[in-house]
Amino acid sequence: MFNTSKLSEMKPLKPLPPKSHTAMTSENHPPFRNVIGCPVAALPFDAQIELMMEWAKDCLSKVVCIANVHMLTEAHRDPNFANVLNKADLVAPDGMPLVWMLKLMGANEQDRVAGMDVLVALCKAACSEDLGIFFLGSQTVILEKIRKRLEVDFPDLRIAGMEPLPFRPMTEAEDEAIVQTLNASGAGLVLVSLGCPKQEIWMAKHHGRVQAVMVGLGGAFPVYAGIHKRAPQLIRNSGFEWLYRLAQEPKRLWGRYSSTMPIFVWLALKQLLDSPKNVHSQELQ
Repeated sequence: MFNTSKLSEMKPLKPLPPKSHTAMTSENHPPFRNVIGCPVAALPFDAQIELMMEWAKDCLSKVVCIANVHMLTEAHRDPNFANVLNKADLVAPDGMPLVWMLKLMGANEQDRVAGMDVLVALCKAACSEDLGIFFLGSQTVILEKIRKRLEVDFPDLRIAGMEPLPFRPMTEAEDEAIVQTLNASGAGLVLVSLGCPKQEIWMAKHHGRVQAVMVGLGGAFPVYAGIHKRAPQLIRNSGFEWLYRLAQEPKRLWGRYSSTMPIFVWLALKQLLDSPKNVHSQELQ
């Protein structure tokens, strides 16, 4: 429906049978800590990728949010969005401030689970498992650049499909068509690029309908496509990648950073100081 002929020329996949959705409970939630009210996973990077792949191989309907300061601050402001994150199957810590918070709460070995690294790791793992990936959202030109790079980086990757979504709200018929396309593709992973919080809300609404692991990777698509440059490793490790991104997109990001970073710092300090035991463990029950 929104596809282009080039993007539709993908390797065919055999559709996988749908599996029934099981509601997430505290018993099957991965280990996590409460970071300013949101359950952020306290697992190493490799363990989180392995968990996503296990779900994907079973074609389970799951929601994975790659969280940063902006996302958690938006959740603090909006109870409805907070509910989206609280019901997600996995909230991964993107951004060093979240990693630092987890370490202060006792997850001493926690590393960063950045969107770009998740995209590459999932593609690599999907090749090994012969698992299909569907790229949903973003823009046609970005998807085309992603496809060309994937053909070089991961020639054995089974691309189940690539499809942009309209910026306007979709009709019920259009939405149902997208769901049918995703499920018929046989993809175990659906990488979603709609921007925060739109992509997280979209995934939450399709939890149980799309029989695949949905991973919100909005910012990673243009970086992998080569449209935006990623900060050098030293800058990423030091926690100043936000400053590098701000230099690339000052008009778009200045308002976001100035309105979210001070709030996050205040809430994080308040959480740590209000109760000393939070420093060691804040795992939700």
